[in-house]
Amino acid sequence: MQAVHMHVVGRVQGVGFRFMTKHLADQLKITGWVKNSLDGSVEIEAQGPNEILKQFIQGVKSSPSPSGRVDKLVVKEIPSFQAREFLVKY
Repeated sequence: MQAVHMHVVGRVQGVGFRFMTKHLADQLKITGWVKNSLDGSVEIEAQGPNEILKQFIQGVKSSPSPSGRVDKLVVKEIPSFQAREFLVKY
């Protein structure tokens, strides 16, 4: 099990990015959360088996939203955390 914090920059707000990220996470059974940041970026904390988490990271990098665009993605490993599902935070 691995956990990461992701900082996503690009056209990621107002295009359904958070909800499509949740859909991707639910499909892959990834737990954690996604939320908009005040600076126009998106923050994600995600946890799952290493290979599945790699698929999730690649899906985010490719933009899960057809209208979105990821210009920069910073991924940092973090300690595991308690979560039962993947949430969209407001």
